[in-house]
Amino acid sequence: MRALKGLVLAGFALATLSTAAAQDASFKPGAYSDVSAIEIVPGQFQNYMDYLATNWKKAQEFNKSKGWITGYRVLVNTYPRAGEPDLYLIVDYVKQYSPEEQLAQQKEFEAFMKQTTRQATTASGERGVMRKLLGQMQLQEAVLK
Repeated sequence: MRALKGLVLAGFALATLSTAAAQDASFKPGAYSDVSAIEIVPGQFQNYMDYLATNWKKAQEFNKSKGWITGYRVLVNTYPRAGEPDLYLIVDYVKQYSPEEQLAQQKEFEAFMKQTTRQATTASGERGVMRKLLGQMQLQEAVLK
């Protein structure tokens, strides 16, 4: 019991320090960006760009119209070094959604795209002839005060 009481007090002290530290911080948390690193299969650049300009853009425009994202963009790595991606697909948004919100969004998105999650996953695998997903990351902006 004494150990538990000590943990509770230590947790309270840590929370209090965190609040004070946040007030002294030189930045505040900002929006999020999901970044996908894409390597294009040789000879498939235009085919993949065609996909991005149609289906991918359609999906992002729908997400933006619903307010789920604030923007999206495609960046070309014009001087890629060995092992680096050819493209970065970036999607921006201001908040993380709860599991319940995500499921509701997924249902609405599937209806709009006329495609189930299983079908979308299969289609993503089929795009493997055009590209390879090297990785993904989530970044959060640090808004300087």
